[in-house]
Amino acid sequence: QVQLVESGGGLVQAGGSLRLSCAASGSIFSINVMAWYRQAPGKQRELVARISSGGSTNYADSVKGRFTISRDNAKNTVYLTMNNLKPEDTAVYYCNADGFFGEPHRYLEVWGQGTLVTVSP
Repeated sequence: QVQLVESGGGLVQAGGSLRLSCAASGSIFSINVMAWYRQAPGKQRELVARISSGGSTNYADSVKGRFTISRDNAKNTVYLTMNNLKPEDTAVYYCNADGFFGEPHRYLEVWGQGTLVTVSP
C-alpha cells in the first residue's frame, strides 16, 4: 500500500503565496500521474493541476498562470506552488496519485487526507 501526506497548507492573505508538498511513501513500484484537487465548502471536488511522470502538466483555468505543479521523482513528492492567492482559492487541497503499488503490483489510485488553505481578503 502507499500513503500520501500533504503539508504546507495554512492561512495566507490575498496576494500571498503558499507551497504545498505531498510525499508518497510505502510500497511503490512506479507512480504515473500526480495531481492536486481542491474542495471548497458546499462545492464539488475539482481538479486543480496534474503532472505526468514525464513532466507534462495541466491546470484548471482558474489557477492557470498563478499555480505551478512540479514533482521530484527521486523523492516521490509532488508540489503545488501557489502565487497571487485569492479568497476563491480557499479550500481543502487533496493530493492524488496513481500507479503500481504494493506487492504484487496493482494499479491503484490513492488520495491524501487533505490540507486546508485559507485565503483572507
